[in-house]
Amino acid sequence: MAYKGDALSLFFVSVRSLRGLAALVWYLGGFALLLKGLSLLVAAEMLQPQLVWPWVAVSVGLFLGTLKAKYLFRKSCQKNLDRIAALDRPRLWQFYRPQFFVALTVMISLGAMLSRLAHGDYPFLIVVATLDLSIAVALLGSSYVFWKQKAS
Repeated sequence: MAYKGDALSLFFVSVRSLRGLAALVWYLGGFALLLKGLSLLVAAEMLQPQLVWPWVAVSVGLFLGTLKAKYLFRKSCQKNLDRIAALDRPRLWQFYRPQFFVALTVMISLGAMLSRLAHGDYPFLIVVATLDLSIAVALLGSSYVFWKQKAS
């Protein structure tokens, strides 16, 4: 989809490519948070073995994540896909808005800071793990929107 005479023609891509990149980032975030949340629960279990709190964290994370997926992330994902579909000349970097990348950077930084602060603190590990798991479930649970979009 190159446009002659345009210095940035190399960066023009199809709407389908942008949807694929958006889905890839969505899935990578979901799986990264799932692994991070589970590793925090393992750390909590090593601090105080055989307590029920890691299982409570998983249950609460699943419940809250399901609610977030249904009522928040699904709508956000669909809104982004609609925005992508409306682009006249899609460029490689337009799979999310610039504000998304800023927010993502802030969220990753805060998540890393919370994990470091939680190190060795059982209750804090449980809370951060619950947060990570709930966001992971929300991302992964709302990802069906990418497939629904592809089918239509």
